[in-house]
Amino acid sequence: MRPFIHPSIESVTPQAILHALSDPERARIYAEIAGLGCVRGCATLADTGDRVIPKSSLSHHFRILREAGLIRSERHGVEMRNYPRCAELDARYPGLLKAIMGAYTGTQGTDSSGSGH
Repeated sequence: MRPFIHPSIESVTPQAILHALSDPERARIYAEIAGLGCVRGCATLADTGDRVIPKSSLSHHFRILREAGLIRSERHGVEMRNYPRCAELDARYPGLLKAIMGAYTGTQGTDSSGSGH
């Protein structure tokens, strides 16, 4: 298996974050991971309620989120676990994720907007 690419926090750009979160499914996946403040396995995020995301599409979404610096993924046996990088990103770009996720969810100014606070 190929190793995962996780950019250093210094190389994460606002453009990459905006691109990654421009897709509604990726924004929902990221909101789930960041909003719960816990580790999430891929399989638990496949069911959107409206439909189940195919494994190939889900892998693509995780790759985009990972390469944008939004999540860290680690393999544990056959499971892949995804960790939010909210604290690192908020230190680099204070308020950016909160504003983006607040606009996406319509809950600007709340703590559940993906800032990890």
